[in-house]
Amino acid sequence: MGSGWNPKSRKTWIRSSEEQALLATLPILYERRIMHLSMHNWMRAEPIKVTIARLAKYGYKSIEISGEPEQFGQNGSKDTKKLLDDHGLKCWGSVTLMLGERNLVAADRGQRAKSVQYTKDCITMVKELDGYEMTIVPATVGKIVADATPEEEWKWAVESMKEIYEHSEKAGVRLAIEPLNRFETYFINRAEQAMALAEATGPNCGVCLDAFHINIEEADLYEAIRSTKGRLTDFHVADNNRMPAGHGDYDWKKVISTLKSIGYDGALTAEFVAPIDRTPANHYKNALETNFENVDISPEQLKFIIDHGSNVLTESFYDWLVEENAKHLLPLI
Repeated sequence: MGSGWNPKSRKTWIRSSEEQALLATLPILYERRIMHLSMHNWMRAEPIKVTIARLAKYGYKSIEISGEPEQFGQNGSKDTKKLLDDHGLKCWGSVTLMLGERNLVAADRGQRAKSVQYTKDCITMVKELDGYEMTIVPATVGKIVADATPEEEWKWAVESMKEIYEHSEKAGVRLAIEPLNRFETYFINRAEQAMALAEATGPNCGVCLDAFHINIEEADLYEAIRSTKGRLTDFHVADNNRMPAGHGDYDWKKVISTLKSIGYDGALTAEFVAPIDRTPANHYKNALETNFENVDISPEQLKFIIDHGSNVLTESFYDWLVEENAKHLLPLI
């Protein structure tokens, strides 16, 4: 990996009218990027300064920050940006947290409108943090029953994404549609579905693949990766058991070589979600947090984590997970 992703190589977004006109004729605005380690921060409720310091300590070069614009955007963006700068990290982008009523394919028009606005606010946050991409899960996570016909939902999805896309293009942030496994959503489960929605959205709309999800849904996960050539914008990392890379049976050397073969030069964004074992077979006795004095988490966020099969993890266990992921992947990049 060498020195990793060099933040100083990042080009400033074009602002002159002449250059904007030129940009409008191009399908994709690329920056010079280097494959590097990144990570989400929604998996453990802790101060962002703790997360950023940990990522810097273990060789991560960026963060894919939670889709919480009220916390990390607007006035909070200056503080977050300073923390990142102080530790030599960048904001790679963000991911929508499709909690509660957030749903781009909801039957209720008002609900869809609020979900679109939430996603736009996340994009604005990414722009304020000088980030690159915005990963979008179109439907509510945990909702596995449809409320309308496939034709209606597809129409609403395209309408919602086109409105979001217009905002993202103006902001200079690239979208990435992420498929999840069928047990977390009924809408967009495979790479080809995400590609279809991206193509219907716009020429610069990308996709995001998650190693854990494609292991469940794809007949050939390597072919799924290859099928996204030209649109793959983000890649989420978790082993087949959703533990950090190296703690399952994934061939990460082959995964990374496949990514490189299609020209992917973005982040490998850690999104492992360690399960909590409540039986005598538990291998990680210190995993579950019991002291909540330093834990600041809303009921909605806690439900989101529990719905992913996890819970609030101790700092020591979480720190170990972050380190293990880096130790396995850094030599392969």
